[in-house]
Amino acid sequence: MTATTIEGRAVSGRATNLEAFRAIMAPLITPEGIAHGMGMTLLPTDTVISPFGKSGTTWLQQMCHTLRTRGDMDFDDISAVAPWIEVSTDLGIDLNSIQKAEPRLFKSHLDADKVPAGGRYINACRDPRDALYSMYKFMEGWFLEPGAVSLNEFARGTFIAAATDDTRGNYWSHLKSWWLRRNDPDVLFMAFEHMKGDLPGTISRVAAFMHIELDDELFAITQEHASLAFMKEHGDHFDDRLMRDRSIAVAGLSPDIDSSKVRSGQIGESRQQLSAEITEELDEIWTEKITGELGFTDYASMIAALES
Repeated sequence: MTATTIEGRAVSGRATNLEAFRAIMAPLITPEGIAHGMGMTLLPTDTVISPFGKSGTTWLQQMCHTLRTRGDMDFDDISAVAPWIEVSTDLGIDLNSIQKAEPRLFKSHLDADKVPAGGRYINACRDPRDALYSMYKFMEGWFLEPGAVSLNEFARGTFIAAATDDTRGNYWSHLKSWWLRRNDPDVLFMAFEHMKGDLPGTISRVAAFMHIELDDELFAITQEHASLAFMKEHGDHFDDRLMRDRSIAVAGLSPDIDSSKVRSGQIGESRQQLSAEITEELDEIWTEKITGELGFTDYASMIAALES
């Protein structure tokens, strides 16, 4: 049972159907803002954290910022110190401004062939089922009224529907584009699942890629600050405050919306949540988009090859 709706929106302002959801999302990120961000010039030392949505982006922002600052937490929103390229113009952030420390950090969800060139890139892939489920839980409570749109409806209307349009970018085009660059010297390509299984090893790889000397003290600080417990304890630093404030002002959402990003990041959680029909549709898209071009029959076989 949801709150009383007006034109597909609950009294909270959140959407109660996908049509209203799209209408709410439309003005938040403008084509002009995206174009301006995509046209920025990166320095050779700049590091862009570039996973697909809900695949470890905020985690990597925190990890990289901790490494370059030895543990700075003097920020209200992680994307204020590691700006989102596609959105920063709409948020009033100057992408060319001096940052707190070197190297400069940025975030992007763009495909490898669309992200501004000239920098260095850290990418993480994630099982599409888990990325989809995490995206649904993230949107529910912020842009979607809880309980109003089912997981199956959300999956078909967003994640799966996007697979037919590579011009807009989607999970599969993003994965393919970065996979093809995984061995480039300016790219560090990892799997979310491997990161979860080996945080110390992940920190070492990221530090080496960023050319940051990892002494014992910095290693300990980074393990603490990049832990799930620490990020949950300091969740207000990772709740997309800048975009949340914009969504309240531009889309008319209630100030009590939930934009928290730090969840459990549990591997395989989606398997108990997605229907057999949705799972089958995702498998069919994988076969069409990935197996035919890259040869991997499923996500597990892809990241096994990456590990080897």
